[in-house]
Amino acid sequence: MWIPTEEEKIGVVICNFRGSVCQALVLEIGETVQILEKSEGWYRGFSTKKPSIKGIFPTNYVHLKKSTVTNRGLCETVVPLEDPIITETTSTLQEWGMLWKQLYVKHKVDLFHKLRHVMNELFDLRRQLIQGHLAQDQTREIKRHITVRLDWGNEHLGLDLVPRKEFEMVDPDHISASELYKMRHGDGCRVPVQHHLFINLKSFTYNTISEEADVFFSLYDTRDNKQISKDLKRDLYIVAHVIRTGRMLLNDSKKGPPHVQYRRPYGCAALAMSDVFHTITDLKEEKDFVLKVYTCNNENEWFQIHENIIRKSSTKYSAPSTNYGLIISLQLLRGELDQIRRENQAVFSRSLAIMRKLGFSDVIVPGDTRNDLYLTLERGDFERGGKSVQKNIEVTIYVLYADGDTLKDCISLGSGEPNTSEHRSFVLYHNNSPRWSEMIKLPIPIDRFRGSHLRFEFRHCSTKDKGEKKLFGFSFTPLMREDGTTLSDESHELYVYKCDENATFSNQGLYLSMPCCKEDFNSCLNLPSTLPFQRNPKETFWVSTQLCSTKLTQNVDLLALLNWKAHTDRVLDILGRLRHINGEEIVKFLRDVLDTLFCLLDDNTDKYGPLVFQSLVFIINLLRDSRFYHFRPVMEAYIQNHFAGALAYKELIRCLKWYMDRSAEVVRQDHIQEAMKALEYLFKFIVQSRILYSRATCGMEEDQFRASIQELFQSIRFVLSLDSRSSETLVFTQAALLNSFPDIFDELLQMFTVQEVAEYVRGTLGSMPSTVDIGQSMDVVKLQSIARTVESRLFFFPESRSILLPVVLHHIHLHLRQQRELLICSGILTSIFSIIKTSSMESSVQEEVEMMVESLLDVLLQTLLSIMSKSQSLETARGQRCPQCTAEITVSDSPLLHCLAGSLFTTWNRYCIYCVMRGEYVSTLLSLLRQMTEIHFHHLLNNFHSKEELKEFLLKIFCVFRNLMKLTIFPRDWSVMRLLTSHVIVATTQYLSPALHKNFSEADFDFKVWNSFFSLTVLYINQPSLQLEPLTLAKRKKVLDKYGDMRVMMAYELFSMWQKLGENKPHFIPGMMGPFLGVTLVPQSEVRNIMIPIFHDMMDWEQRKNGNFKLVEAELMDKLESMVADGKGDGNHRELFGLLSVSVFSLLEKIEQETWRETGISFVTSVTRLMERLLDYRDCMKGDEMENKKIGGSSSLMNFYKSEINKEDMYIRYIHKLCDLHLHAEDYTEAAFTLLLYWELLHWEDRPLREFLHYPAQSEWQRKEGLSRKVLHYFNKGKCWEYGISLCRELAFQYETLYDYQSLSWIRKMEAAYYDNIIEQQRIEPEFFRMGFYGRKFPFFLRNKEFVCRGYNYERLEDFQQRMLGEFPHAIAMQHPNQPDDALLQSDVQYLQIYAVTPVSDITDVPQLERVPERIKSFYRINNVTRFHYDRPFHKGPKDRENEFRSLWIERTTLILSRPLPGISRWAEVEKRELLEVSPLENAIYVVENKTQELRTLISQYQHRQHQGNINPLSMLLNGVIDAAVNGGIARYQEAFFEKDYMNSHAEDTEKITQLKDLMQEQVHILGVGLAVHEKLVHPEMRPLHKKLIEQFHMMRTGLHQVSGSTYSSVCPSPSSSSLSSIRSTSSQVINSAPSSARGECHLHQAIHTSNSSSSSSSCSWPLVHLTFSTMYSTSQKFGHTYSFKGFSLFLIFSTL
Repeated sequence: MWIPTEEEKIGVVICNFRGSVCQALVLEIGETVQILEKSEGWYRGFSTKKPSIKGIFPTNYVHLKKSTVTNRGLCETVVPLEDPIITETTSTLQEWGMLWKQLYVKHKVDLFHKLRHVMNELFDLRRQLIQGHLAQDQTREIKRHITVRLDWGNEHLGLDLVPRKEFEMVDPDHISASELYKMRHGDGCRVPVQHHLFINLKSFTYNTISEEADVFFSLYDTRDNKQISKDLKRDLYIVAHVIRTGRMLLNDSKKGPPHVQYRRPYGCAALAMSDVFHTITDLKEEKDFVLKVYTCNNENEWFQIHENIIRKSSTKYSAPSTNYGLIISLQLLRGELDQIRRENQAVFSRSLAIMRKLGFSDVIVPGDTRNDLYLTLERGDFERGGKSVQKNIEVTIYVLYADGDTLKDCISLGSGEPNTSEHRSFVLYHNNSPRWSEMIKLPIPIDRFRGSHLRFEFRHCSTKDKGEKKLFGFSFTPLMREDGTTLSDESHELYVYKCDENATFSNQGLYLSMPCCKEDFNSCLNLPSTLPFQRNPKETFWVSTQLCSTKLTQNVDLLALLNWKAHTDRVLDILGRLRHINGEEIVKFLRDVLDTLFCLLDDNTDKYGPLVFQSLVFIINLLRDSRFYHFRPVMEAYIQNHFAGALAYKELIRCLKWYMDRSAEVVRQDHIQEAMKALEYLFKFIVQSRILYSRATCGMEEDQFRASIQELFQSIRFVLSLDSRSSETLVFTQAALLNSFPDIFDELLQMFTVQEVAEYVRGTLGSMPSTVDIGQSMDVVKLQSIARTVESRLFFFPESRSILLPVVLHHIHLHLRQQRELLICSGILTSIFSIIKTSSMESSVQEEVEMMVESLLDVLLQTLLSIMSKSQSLETARGQRCPQCTAEITVSDSPLLHCLAGSLFTTWNRYCIYCVMRGEYVSTLLSLLRQMTEIHFHHLLNNFHSKEELKEFLLKIFCVFRNLMKLTIFPRDWSVMRLLTSHVIVATTQYLSPALHKNFSEADFDFKVWNSFFSLTVLYINQPSLQLEPLTLAKRKKVLDKYGDMRVMMAYELFSMWQKLGENKPHFIPGMMGPFLGVTLVPQSEVRNIMIPIFHDMMDWEQRKNGNFKLVEAELMDKLESMVADGKGDGNHRELFGLLSVSVFSLLEKIEQETWRETGISFVTSVTRLMERLLDYRDCMKGDEMENKKIGGSSSLMNFYKSEINKEDMYIRYIHKLCDLHLHAEDYTEAAFTLLLYWELLHWEDRPLREFLHYPAQSEWQRKEGLSRKVLHYFNKGKCWEYGISLCRELAFQYETLYDYQSLSWIRKMEAAYYDNIIEQQRIEPEFFRMGFYGRKFPFFLRNKEFVCRGYNYERLEDFQQRMLGEFPHAIAMQHPNQPDDALLQSDVQYLQIYAVTPVSDITDVPQLERVPERIKSFYRINNVTRFHYDRPFHKGPKDRENEFRSLWIERTTLILSRPLPGISRWAEVEKRELLEVSPLENAIYVVENKTQELRTLISQYQHRQHQGNINPLSMLLNGVIDAAVNGGIARYQEAFFEKDYMNSHAEDTEKITQLKDLMQEQVHILGVGLAVHEKLVHPEMRPLHKKLIEQFHMMRTGLHQVSGSTYSSVCPSPSSSSLSSIRSTSSQVINSAPSSARGECHLHQAIHTSNSSSSSSSCSWPLVHLTFSTMYSTSQKFGHTYSFKGFSLFLIFSTL
């Protein structure tokens, strides 16, 4: 028994299932199944891939997952209970899987491999999430990586954008439309991320060093010319200094004994960080780098060797002779250091040295305790001391305490190295003015800093045998001054005192009493006359120091403040100097400074109060600096935990009020503005002080406190109400106050109720002047203050929101109406809608929405219309559509903005501003409409005072909705926002349509409103984002489950409103026919079925009104053409119109109007036929289709417009479209014939014509003349000059009539040039091919039809077949010429039948053409041809086994075309077929005659040198004919037809046998002429072939002689050298005898007479002529006849022999 499941609802298939049981569900591993019922080890359910197929499957084949179920029952929805990121990753990978395979098929190999890599990464990341073994930070990082990869893949695959919040997909139902929009168009702010550089020294190889060496790494900033340790900037370099320890000179072992070690500079290397960033493309990627170590040419410049290397000053350093050097690996890490420690434990488990920045970071973090003194040995100037060479000076550094003891381990050479008690500098060889630039760090404990000093001992390092280091002087400096301040961060010039090795420093008091530097000397008033050590005035020593300490200060004033009780008389002066103290010093001692200030306030409020207030304001504003922003929590912690000023609030309120009250009086208001900026923390101190006082006194003086706060707010309102237009300083004061005002709300909520605080705020916001009375800058600040008010915690309380919302909406309404600061207003509205959406369950929300509708809806519509209009105009000016700009868009720029520290924006491109504003306000409008319920719409529509106001509102909102669909508001990949927009529009339209019908129907009918509504519905249904058919099944199901098919919803609304029109329907006929047709072209059957009754209704009303459908038909056909040409419609539309005709017929049975019935059916039939051709045309015009398809589709549609519906304008349009296609394919002859169609429509008249297509406004005569010239140009390019001659004569007649002799001269010259071209230029004879297109899959204009095609030059049958199969890749080539049966014609397959056909020219029956040159005749044989034939051989009766030619019959099929070739297309449809059986003898005559004609043509071409140099075609043809004649061919014909038995049994064929003999003899003579030509042109290497041809020709002649007897011997002697010469002498007469009509009869007689007179030397000439003419005369003997053909005429005059 099957039981519905309760818990087991969803699972994943873990094994393939192919069950043999009944109703088994076929499952694949990995599929998700939804379970409906269970029974004894079996489940019943369905796969989510195919939810319509339900079946059973075993329970152990499925892994169950936890889930939630909604709407239990038949329509229940099951959602897995798992991390949404995992669910999204699973579904996305399934979708990508199908698209990934298609990438390979489409040859997108690069993206194919990248996507595979990303998919594998996602599999691994998803597995880690499912295991659930990650820490919280690790899980968050994994999710971040997953979403980055998901978004990357969706973008590159063209899939939809996924809105996210905290890495998870956002449900649009749970947030407002404005907030959803912000998720894509955010402010773009990024939080700075710390980067860390991990350096690992792998090896240091250098052949020239055989001693120990130290390598010191540092980061060097070339812009600041100093070493740092962080901040990865563009001009950073990794610098490595190499210091060796050993002999003084490497190459001189004599310089010093081996046991004495010196630190000596060796070399330096530098690596640009820009190169590192280019090489390391991925975070955590470790790369190796090789650093060449360069040596310094002159040690005097060692201090700047790294700069020389970076500047590439190659003259100052030496490059290494090899590539040896430093090999380091670098790795770039990002994030906080603690996070990096956790993620890279393997790295930090080593002996890793962490290097910190020299000095504080740009952002100082509380709790970062440091006490480091960085000391740099800069340089020194020392005397030679009587030596011949300069000294080798070494400096030894000690840190000593007050008692003289050396501080242990207080010197550090670098991070990671153990600390030492002394440091010896490196030695520069023979240099009395050494420049070291050597830095060390002194980590001295805090408790030892006071009283400690540094001592520098200078020694000369001798390089003699003993290697002594002789002390010759020292310097010193204390670390802390007597006033308690530390050594200042600067360069210090120290005195050098003389001493020697015998000097003792055990009593440091001896030298500490002496001045260490010039400043110290000036401060020592009572110096003794004699000192323990004598200073050498010519020797000095420079060091520089930099203190990085959170406990020590270098500022005297700060110490004086902290110790104010020691000198109370100077307190006022100290407080006055507080603002000059460095901010770093103040924040380090923040708590101590604040305690001191409030202690002073308690000590004497009257005396110190104002200065303490000023100092407090200064410190508060100091924390506004980004460097000290992290100390704000320190300040807040101080206020909450350490602040003890219980009476301070009174003085703070008093001072603050005093400042505000004086704002109208004083000119300089800097101090007032500073106080306004510090308002937040001032109120924190005030509130906390009052709390402490109230706690101590049990709430005493509560009324006085409230009164003081009330008075303070009155002062605030007073400041804001002042007219600041004439005072810029007052503007800044008001701006500072407004900017800080929202920050005090949370503090006030600690002391007052929500309603009380809201009243304070409302009164303050209401006191601000209106938009008209303040400037733009102040306007911005005011709105930003309102925006922060809306975003504050106060606004989230319903009881406060009801108080604040009216004043907020009032200000927004004013700004929207004046079109000012629109971006800020939209941000405020976004915040409001976001709050309302999250509070939608509260009862007060409905009232708030009502308030917003009344205040904002109308002005929002007006604003949107204005923005859309401006953006469209700017778009037109730019000539391109706006990309969806995601940049941070800003509005204004003024000095005030700099005052507000970046709280406002700067001006950017106006166009992008309008684009972003458009999106902002669309989302705002959608949010408002989405919140509105039926009650809101009811109140809205009933509150209009007049129908005119309602009409204006409806027109506005309909116009906005139409623009939303016409403009690209949201990108195409943002389907979530597009679908939400469509849902809001259809829901709103359903609420508004009843008001439209109620107020504007019948007597109050308003066409404008109704037309706007119908236009909206048509645009809505046709918008691309709602077309679900191209979507994947999963995405389509997702859309339908969430919204349904919104096209159907709007179609029903359209139908309902159409039915309510009643008698007003004719207002929209035929105007709405086209738009409604666009709706029917939507590929959705239900929408189409809804539209059928509307079409019938329109036809019915048109019939009633005019008695016909002319207007409807014209409008419908125009729209059909325009829409299908734009790519709309599909093949199913034909069936739709079939259904339409059936529906119309059934409806007509109720109407007793026969005319109606007949015209209706005729109308539907015409539209259906047009639709068929339009759809074929659309398919053919696709970009990847071949030109022949496009030409065929255009021709079919053009002929339909002319012959069936007689729409001349559309006919002319398609003439030019077809012409353009011909020109693109370089079919110039066809282009000329196509333009002639338009030429024939025009007359030689002066009737004016309007501007049309690319033609200007001109007279009909001018247009026809221009067309004539263009046609002539195309005929010339197509080498069809014969067709152009008649047009030249037509133009010449017109020019002659108008006495336009200049044009007449031009056209006559062109005609003459055409004649010259005909005679002189060679033209290739194309072949012709018959094509049959069988099967229903071909386009309508090809389906089950046959055509003859004119091939391209040199195109043979095989080439043509390959080309056609390429154009129809799905077609199957038929291998036989038989006609197809009905089954094949009706099949859903494409069959293509192709074979060659032969043109049948009408001029073949004209004997007079024998005298016409061959190149002229050849043109008429293949042009202006309507008849073609092809032969199918067969044997009638039993096949003659001895000679098959006796029984070989020919079935000759003649194809008659609908139009001649060439014409408007290379194709012409076969109109009629004729079948004729040709006897074997007739076939032999045909074959021999054709071959003779082919020989004559080719030989003529060689005689006229048309084949320059290439004799191969002639050789092949002669060899083929002669060889066949010897081995078959003519010989077989002789055997078959010249035997006595055959001649006796076929006495009726005697004349035909004679004709065959004559043709054979003629062919032999032509072969002789050809051999003569061949002998003249043949290459010496081809002489053997020619000799062979001569021999075979003898055999051929001999064979014919045996048959013909002595007759032939007198006709054609053997082709010896003399005979060949004779043949050559007459060949031109025989082959090319073509006298023109001008020469006439006399020329022919002359030719014959010449032949007779020379018969002795050329005996074959006259008989040949006689034979040729007698053969032709037997067909026709006429005199003086004119034979006319299309496009040319030929007049022949001749006489018979």
